[in-house]
Amino acid sequence: MKRILVVDDDPWVRKLVRGYLEQAGFAVTVAASGGEALAEFTAHPPDLVVLDLMLPEMDGLEVARRIRSSSSVPIIMLTARSTEEDRVLGLELGADDYVVKPFSARELEARVRAVFRRAESGPAEPRVAEADGIRLDLERREAWVDGRPVELTALEFDLLAFLVQHPGRAFTRLELLEAVRGSSFASFERAIDSHIKRLRKKIEPVPDAPTRIVTVYGVGYKLAVKGSREPT
Repeated sequence: MKRILVVDDDPWVRKLVRGYLEQAGFAVTVAASGGEALAEFTAHPPDLVVLDLMLPEMDGLEVARRIRSSSSVPIIMLTARSTEEDRVLGLELGADDYVVKPFSARELEARVRAVFRRAESGPAEPRVAEADGIRLDLERREAWVDGRPVELTALEFDLLAFLVQHPGRAFTRLELLEAVRGSSFASFERAIDSHIKRLRKKIEPVPDAPTRIVTVYGVGYKLAVKGSREPT
């Protein structure tokens, strides 16, 4: 049974989300603050975290930052903030998805299941994809760069796998979103930049001068063909 940690300072939200997700077949633990969330995360590591952005003392962004420093567990942000900047900031810190308050419990369950599907299911064929020193086991969802294992979030893995399987081809941000999320969300376009930035930190020898995932001006990004050099 998958374990989900729900973090929100509103007791009504904790009760609603916990009850609904438990009825959906998940084991759920709750926390009311950032400190309590980190303690619970360490004591009982979850398979997914549902994390409110607005928390007392330590906000959700700081909680996400600390979780990401040691774990690639999927994170879904809950936020009452609807501006694009706030959403992108959460995604840049490594959140896999976000839900804007007010939300329905059914919508949250659907997002949870979608994140689990991305984290667990990979294309059966081919089992391994390789390009320019990057090797991906698509079934086990494991990644190596120049022989070194690299830990990726679910969304980062899907994004890299898509690019590795289409080396040399440029994709727009919306095309990349559609490939890894299954549908297009124009408001998420900037989130691709955030995930590309995080991927570059993990797979590029010099993240500020990338030679693997390169920018195609006026289009988006592509995985460079080995030996080529593209503008960044």
